[in-house]
Amino acid sequence: MIISNRDTDADLKTRKKRKFKKRYWLLLDLALAIIVLALLFYKPARYRPPDNVPVSNNQDQLSPYLTNVLLPQLYNGAQRDEPFDLDIDQKGINETIARYQWPRESNGVILSAPTVFFVPENIVLMGTANIKGAELVVTVVGKPILDEQGLLNLQVEKVKIGAMNITPVARLMAKRMYTQRLATIPVDTGNLRAKIAASLLNDEPFEPILNINDIFDDVDKNVRVEKITIVQKKLTIRLVPVS
Repeated sequence: MIISNRDTDADLKTRKKRKFKKRYWLLLDLALAIIVLALLFYKPARYRPPDNVPVSNNQDQLSPYLTNVLLPQLYNGAQRDEPFDLDIDQKGINETIARYQWPRESNGVILSAPTVFFVPENIVLMGTANIKGAELVVTVVGKPILDEQGLLNLQVEKVKIGAMNITPVARLMAKRMYTQRLATIPVDTGNLRAKIAASLLNDEPFEPILNINDIFDDVDKNVRVEKITIVQKKLTIRLVPVS
């Protein structure tokens, strides 16, 4: 059998094309992997992990901002028996959060103290999750919404790991976690903490009524959240007395 030079040249060209395609797809896969890793390990410029509070201070004593500013606002306002504003400062709330026991471990993931940012209409939460030595910055953007019936929903607008948006996946996982928790652990769904969890994880609005007696033994009052205003570095909650 005689093989012509034309056939040989054609075979060589075919093999070269195949090699080129393989290299092309390998390079493309590598580029995509690099992009994904860059997105995952991206650290927002405004994020600064909070300084560690000495262990002796954690939970042994309350935050000065909480005891000297926030709680007195609530106590004095509830005593007046008329509408009042509760002003929450970004710096103060972050100092309060940092005093809890950090870092914390959950299912093999080590979580650092989160940082809160108040931006117009939204609350942004940023924290570091350490997964087998890899540190990823997780960002959650939430928006408190009061509907026409006065029900409050703490709506999660966005969830990101680094610069990668995982909001749809995070919502599905949150709903699954919430459903499993209800099925396996007895939960008092009338408890305010349970209502907040249901709102965050399962998008369930609730009546935002706070029993002041749960915080101060000598004040038998209930207040209701009437309005929430968020501006740069400040959150204001309008509270009105209810019977």
